[in-house]
Amino acid sequence: MNQNVPTARKDSLIVKELPDETLVYDTQRDKAHCLNSTAALVWKNCDGKRTVGQLRELMEKNAGAPVPEEMVWLALDQLKQFSLLEAAVTQPPHLSNVSRRQMMRLAATAAIAAPMIFSIVAPNPAQAQSLLPPGACCNSPGQCQSGSCVQGGPCGTQPNTKSCT
Repeated sequence: MNQNVPTARKDSLIVKELPDETLVYDTQRDKAHCLNSTAALVWKNCDGKRTVGQLRELMEKNAGAPVPEEMVWLALDQLKQFSLLEAAVTQPPHLSNVSRRQMMRLAATAAIAAPMIFSIVAPNPAQAQSLLPPGACCNSPGQCQSGSCVQGGPCGTQPNTKSCT
């Protein structure tokens, strides 16, 4: 058994717990991550004290059935990929050349969902404001939520402006 003790990154993160998933916003990288319950279970328990074997035992307890160690490594690989661990952990030699796809196949026999993390790049403030509500002043249809920017409305009184409809 590998004696790595992974540590979840906690700095510069905003975490929101939902019933079936955990949302993590990384303020340093302006990225939002959605962890399914399996990935979230591993991430929340990466305290720098628990070994990979102990994380697997927690997963088994949660699932009420045997869980292969590959399931933990799959979660750790994704957490590392999305910069949600303090430092990378070293996979055991028998898994070091195994692809994620192969790990998914190995983990498919588990009684719980495979760990999954979905990520998006959060828009910067200028991008976030680019979709304006009806009645807002605009210069092009791409700025409006409706996709329609026309002359007139309250903005028609200002030079060279239009209104979102």
